[in-house]
Amino acid sequence: MLSAALLATAVVSPHHVMGCLCHAALLQTPPAESKPLSEWPANQPRVGNPTEKSLSNVRQLTFGGQNAEAYWNLDGSQLVFQTRQPQYADEQIYLMNADGSNRRRISTGMGRTTCSYVSPDGKFIYFSSTHERNMGAQKPLDMSKGYVWMVNPDFSLYRTDIKGRNLTKVIDKGNYVAETTIAPDGSYMTFTGAWEGDVEIYRSNLDGTNIRKLTDTVGYDGGPFVSWDGKKIVYRRSAPFASQKEEQEYLDLLKENLVRPSRMDLYIMDADGKNNRQITNLSGASFAPFLHPNGKQIIFSSNHHDPKGREFDLFVVNVDGTGLRQVTFTPDFDGFPMFSRDGKKLVWASNRFGVVRGETNIFTADWKP
Repeated sequence: MLSAALLATAVVSPHHVMGCLCHAALLQTPPAESKPLSEWPANQPRVGNPTEKSLSNVRQLTFGGQNAEAYWNLDGSQLVFQTRQPQYADEQIYLMNADGSNRRRISTGMGRTTCSYVSPDGKFIYFSSTHERNMGAQKPLDMSKGYVWMVNPDFSLYRTDIKGRNLTKVIDKGNYVAETTIAPDGSYMTFTGAWEGDVEIYRSNLDGTNIRKLTDTVGYDGGPFVSWDGKKIVYRRSAPFASQKEEQEYLDLLKENLVRPSRMDLYIMDADGKNNRQITNLSGASFAPFLHPNGKQIIFSSNHHDPKGREFDLFVVNVDGTGLRQVTFTPDFDGFPMFSRDGKKLVWASNRFGVVRGETNIFTADWKP
């Protein structure tokens, strides 16, 4: 989905920058040195970085391969995430308790999956998957076209019950449908789609009916997250085109199911798409925004402090664009942050403490404003 800004081969796998373009782009094969998931401990406490003053009681919840896009359920008791493990061709969806225990696969084990979310009633897990059109791995990107993300047209939206049973197709448009998040009261979900010739944000009922487009500007719009009060949606948008030629290059690349994420900023809009406005105006790529439950600050990942580099850190900014502050300071990728509903916990993905270079794992911490 972000699947996220492709970070770079030296630091993190491409998939995890863009997150679902999701919230994605290509996970590298898990290193042979990684322990299989069955041998992982539930969690491990980690010594915090003294410069990361907003984070305390840091705990590592995954321990090998590529793990990202971990999102809280409504009461903060569980986390749903995606992981790339050796026994599967591509990444799969797993559910675990908030302390990392009781991990179990939810998706089919076939194809590539991304962007999972637990329904507010705790009965279902939504995720996007390619398994009906491609049971194997997503094909490698053609890097001769430069730094690009794939908007995989094989992704459709599915849901299962909380135990991974009774798989049901929710939305299938014959093109990219992913990056789904759900309003806490269950009144709607929002997602990214590319079936109308551009990458736009939509919303619908949880059964996939009543689809409405929320954005309508040529260019990449994606990674929408619903606020904990359900009133706002924050997302990422590519920079305005400097010329008609640049716009046409974007559209031509999209016909090949690719986008070039060299510059992205954060936006916020009402749940119905009204009052849409820009929050940041930064160099580089900013993605995976999430609104704090207080409705005043947004946490996100960005490389704007080194836009030509591969180092992404977490930052917070006020909803009016003021008060930009850096949260993480390790020389490793940090991305996909999400606050728990009470605002007391943060979950995110990071390369820190990796056993091998490029390994991405999931961490939680107590949050200090």
